Amino acid sequence: MTAQIIKHIFDPWQAIAKHQEAANLSQKFGATATFVGTMRDFNDNADVSAMTLEHYPAMTAHYLEKLIEEAKIKWPLLDVLIIHRVGEITSSETIMLIACWSAHRRASLDACNWLIEELKHRAPFWKKETRPDGERWVEKNTDGL
Repeated sequence: MTAQIIKHIFDPWQAIAKHQEAANLSQKFGATATFVGTMRDFNDNADVSAMTLEHYPAMTAHYLEKLIEEAKIKWPLLDVLIIHRVGEITSSETIMLIACWSAHRRASLDACNWLIEELKHRAPFWKKETRPDGERWVEKNTDGL
């Protein structure tokens, strides 16, 4: 079970393959549910050219580890990988990756969905958008519909 907070661009599919191999998961799982979040170039009907994600490192690391532990209690997971970017992010770059491995699909799908919502609405990250009219702090997340 791994949570990483990084400042650099990453390939989520390479990260999944690398983690799966390092964790020696081959032949142990029947399902892998994944979510890859990327930065879009709009929000609230306005163009967005970049975003800065800020956080308090110790607080955020503790929160992500707590989320993984909660997911392990709720579902029979073999492994979980969360990678979340911080710093400057531009349009179409990957912001986060969530991957959940389990013996059966329902556990990995449900856990992945729950982790997405928890991260989106409760994780201690602060977003500042760069728009044509200047920068602004995002006060609330979109509902994801």
